[in-house]
Amino acid sequence: MNTTLPTVRLKNAWKSNHPWIFQRLVEKPAQRPKPGSIVDVVGVDGEWIGRGFYNGHSRIAVRILETDPAVAVDADWFARKLADAVALRRQTLQLDAVSNAWRVFHSEGDGISGLVVDRYDDLLVVGFFSAGAWRHRSEIFEALRAQFPGCRFHSFADEHVQKQESFDYRDTQGTEPAIITEHGIRFRADPAGAHKTGFFADQRENREWLSHRVAGQRVLDLCCNTGGFAVYAAARGAAEVVGVDIDAEVIEIAKGNAKLNAPFESGVRPRFVQADIFPWLRDAANNGERFDVVVLDPAKMTRDRDQVIPALKKYLDMNKLALGVVRPGGLFATFSCTGLVSEEQFLDMLRRAAFYAGRTVQVLKVAGAGPDHPFLAHVQESRYLKAVFCRVVD
Repeated sequence: MNTTLPTVRLKNAWKSNHPWIFQRLVEKPAQRPKPGSIVDVVGVDGEWIGRGFYNGHSRIAVRILETDPAVAVDADWFARKLADAVALRRQTLQLDAVSNAWRVFHSEGDGISGLVVDRYDDLLVVGFFSAGAWRHRSEIFEALRAQFPGCRFHSFADEHVQKQESFDYRDTQGTEPAIITEHGIRFRADPAGAHKTGFFADQRENREWLSHRVAGQRVLDLCCNTGGFAVYAAARGAAEVVGVDIDAEVIEIAKGNAKLNAPFESGVRPRFVQADIFPWLRDAANNGERFDVVVLDPAKMTRDRDQVIPALKKYLDMNKLALGVVRPGGLFATFSCTGLVSEEQFLDMLRRAAFYAGRTVQVLKVAGAGPDHPFLAHVQESRYLKAVFCRVVD
């Protein structure tokens, strides 16, 4: 064991392999390490439990990184973790053959709690979601440079994370966007623009699967963001494509993404509309509008456990309205990226939405994020995206 590290002692017996240990279970050390410092963790009996990030200001006091006392968490450790994650994507998943945009590192799913890294061609977007990941950013950047020689970086930390985790970080400014290709379709990823992610690579497999079922169809992409599903649909031969989003900035990005792929083989170009989907859908239903394929992919509804029920109510309302414009026999793809909403809750919401809409829904496929977003079986928190593909029978 590295005896030079500060030691944190637990108040109660610890019988879990989950990496998170909450504040109420941890004794306050006499000398508090700075948020994100690496500490050794011992149980009430003094037995060594693990080594990880400590944060006396956060609800999650300890994020375990290493359970072998002989292994130091140092620059080499970070380099090995990042190298393992890249090898998974390149060698096992062979993502380079599909796209130059994929998640490089997925927090607990890859073994560093609070670190998220996305690749957009030569641009790496690094998100810090824990004080520990932020405090060790120099080791992380060095390890990433070794895996992606000549890469550019854009880095950020959400304001609510900085507040919860007690650190200050200013986002990278002025990062030039990257042009990425996914299944032969091009998009502009601009993390310094309106949305820090730049592009949602987690929907790659879902976009591809659905796009092969839209040829000759009338497609509606609700909460279309930068136009992922809409552009795919146009590229795969849809007869008509309409994208709707309330955010004027992302609508402009979506139009740019359509231009990147024009002219489409079918001659169809997506039409993007800036509007609130609630009144838009009511008007569409009242006017007798019906679509063969409807996609509903809203933004995250809440980060607060106390707001899960209101979030489910909002999902219910929008899914009920969306189901009202699917023609009988048409396809409906509905998504939730709210991690606090479980798959079971989401499916139950869909059941109720179909009931209130007076529609019969046949579930064809339940999926999630792509395989470059792995989660550990004992850490379900990394599994956030729910994807349900349905046929609306009548």
